[in-house]
Amino acid sequence: MHVQDSRWSSAVASGATMSAASGGRPDGTRTTPLRVDAQRNLEHVLRAAREVFGELGYGAPMEDVARRARVGVGTVYRRFPSKDVLVRRIAEEETSRLTEQARAALGQEDEPWSALSRFLRTSVASGAGRLLPPQVLRVGVAEERGLPEHARLPQQRTQPAGELRLVPEERAADDGGAAELLDVVGQLVERARAAGELRADVSVSDVLLVIATAAPSLPDAAQQAAASARLLDILLEGLRSRPS
Repeated sequence: MHVQDSRWSSAVASGATMSAASGGRPDGTRTTPLRVDAQRNLEHVLRAAREVFGELGYGAPMEDVARRARVGVGTVYRRFPSKDVLVRRIAEEETSRLTEQARAALGQEDEPWSALSRFLRTSVASGAGRLLPPQVLRVGVAEERGLPEHARLPQQRTQPAGELRLVPEERAADDGGAAELLDVVGQLVERARAAGELRADVSVSDVLLVIATAAPSLPDAAQQAAASARLLDILLEGLRSRPS
């Protein structure tokens, strides 16, 4: 799920050049309306990208996305001049969705623990953990010592050898709406902690860890839903404070 910042920068720069000629923006949006068939193709590509990246991780090739969308790979590249640009689009959409889920939980649940657990259940049920943005999760190796042990994530499928870890919040806050996501989830965490219902050592990073690990990708939808629900129940119990 890791996309290097330098690659993102070059992707955005090349996207700006290529999209300008076709009336579009580097993030895959356009300044002029799409034809009906072009709009349909874009929707197919985005849906396919969410499915493919959700199943295989952000390392999946563009050819897999094109095959799932039933379009030529050239059609994908016309809308997204590099895979990094497509990854950024999907990641930013997922960040926005997670932020809205967290905000809804804050606004609709009076009890702090209910709000936090509702957010986690909604996010996991939606499969958000399989598309957590690259600017929030990074693959790193053990020589980077800045993070505490509890902020580290287990290696996920299709990732190269290394350790998948949460980026410190000040680093993640610069990209794709991550700052807003971290802020709203932080409010959920602080409320539950202040109410004495959340373990004092649980951080925003731990909450994102739960979302990342409680959404396994299984071939059978019913089995996947049952496994996610069971795993989340166990993880929620681990987050709750216990009387001393």
